Parts: sequence; C-alpha cells; structure tokens
Amino acid sequence: MLACVNKQDECQKAFTQSMSKVKDEFLKLAKRKQDLLEKLRRVQAELDGKRADCTKLRQKFKIYAQIPDTEVKFIACHEETGDERDGDPQLVRGVFTVSQRAATLLQGGQALITFEEENVASQILKMAKCSVSCETSILDVKPRRITMDPAVKFEIHLDVSRKGLKVSNIPPSMPEERMKDRLEMSFSRPSRGGGEVERVEYDQNSATGHITFLHPGVAQSLTLRGRYRVDLDTEVNVQVGPVYDYHLRKFQTFCGCPKRTIMLVDIEDMVEEEDLQDHLEIHFQKPSNSGGEIETLKYIQKGKALQAFFCDDTAEIDN
Repeated sequence: MLACVNKQDECQKAFTQSMSKVKDEFLKLAKRKQDLLEKLRRVQAELDGKRADCTKLRQKFKIYAQIPDTEVKFIACHEETGDERDGDPQLVRGVFTVSQRAATLLQGGQALITFEEENVASQILKMAKCSVSCETSILDVKPRRITMDPAVKFEIHLDVSRKGLKVSNIPPSMPEERMKDRLEMSFSRPSRGGGEVERVEYDQNSATGHITFLHPGVAQSLTLRGRYRVDLDTEVNVQVGPVYDYHLRKFQTFCGCPKRTIMLVDIEDMVEEEDLQDHLEIHFQKPSNSGGEIETLKYIQKGKALQAFFCDDTAEIDN
C-alpha cells in the first residue's frame, strides 16, 4: 500500500507538471490569438482607408461627359505593311483619342486675365493687392495663382465584329437548347433581313444571345435597325446591337497651373459687369501698374459661375 501511495504521489506530481505546461501553452496561444486579432483590426482599418482613398481618386478622375451620337463615314482603309498589318477581315478596327481640357471654376466676383507675356503675370502675382480706378472710387482686388483640375488623355482601341450580333431582352419562355434553335431559325430568314447563321450562343440568366453569321454584312444591317422579330411561342421583338471589344491605352494625367493666366478675387460689383471688365482691362494694360498686353479677360458678377477651359496655352470661357 505504501508503494502504491508513493506511486500515486509521483503520478500526481507528473500530472501537475503536465497541466502547468499545458496552461502555459494555452496562455501563449491565447496571447498569440489576441495579437493576431489586433493586427487583423489594424490591417482591416488600413484597408478600409485605402479603399476610401481609391474611391475618392476614382471619382476625382472619372469623366462625366455627354457625348452626342455622331455619324462616321469611312472613305478609305488605312494600308499597313509588314508587322503592322492586323490581317483580320472580320473586325472593323478604330482608334479614338479622348483628350480632356484642363479647367477651373470661375465664381462670382472673380476675373481671369491672360497676358501675352509670362513675366507680366509673374509681376502681378507678387503683389498682395491691386488698386483699380473705377469711376469715382478705388477697387482693391487680389491676384491669385490658378490651380487647375486634373485633366486626362487616353486612347480607346475599338474592335467591332462584322459577323457578330448581340441580342438582348429575350423572354425566357423555353429551355436553352430549344431557344437556340428558335433564334437560329429566326435570324436565318432572308425575308426579315437575316442570313445564314454559323453559331448561336444564349445565356438564360442575362436573357442575352450572340449570333454569328456566316457572311459579313448581315450583322451590320441588322444593327442599324436596333430591333428584330423573333419566333418563340409567339412573335416577339428583341433588341439587337453590335458585338465589340475595346481597350483603354496610353492613359495620361496632367495637372499644373497656367503661366500667363492669373485670377483676381474679392471684386466688388461697383458698376455694371461690362464696365467693370473694361476698367480692369485698362488698369492691367498699363506698364506703370506692372501690367502688359492682355490676350483675354473675363469677369463675372456675384451670383454667377462659369467653367474656364485651357488648351494650347490659351484660355477659353464657356458657360
């Protein structure tokens, strides 16, 4: 019995030591877990900040422009030789350059002046204020350097298929294979402007299809229509359009400030807009006022706003 008691004591000591080691390991793992969770929170917060910055930059450089529909007439093909020849007669290819003019917002009580010489604008910017004689009173205006909004320039490389036709707004009234057969039969009818079909693709989830004709020219004539009559359970009109692919290349951003144009701020409307503009032009044309020859001057009264666009070192003001 004494031997069993001694053995029990030894086992108890070994168990106690093992439990102590397990507890230490458990505490280490818990601390490790806490450190990892804290690191995860920091990284998540940093990621959220980066995403917010990315969203702001996307909005900043996003171009909002309503581009009107323009008819383009191709009068000749560009001949290429050697490695520059694409050699794909099934595509109509085009390259379009989109250039955004640098701009700044001209608010009420401000004026833009473009001098013919850069040094004149530099001299005016060194002054804290300019006193302009306006009939029986003196008008104090402050010259400021212009900070323009960023502008972008890029190329769009467009490939339009001469044999492919995109079909949209297809009613999901039958199974996929049966729908493909009906589309092929409908678009194969010459009486409706169709032609011999080489391949039909259909996506039931998006209710769209892709028709590939055997000969070019059919897709182009149908695209000009915009709609086509298809025989399903009943005759329905679907929307048709071109199949194209585009790539954005040579994306460039520009920012800076014009060297010959300055802005005048804090202008009070003492007289009519045209008269005040004449007084400003007379004042800043005089060399005695550190001025010089003026190329363009535009002033607007308070309560108005104009967008000023710059291109080729020349300022143009548009509403």
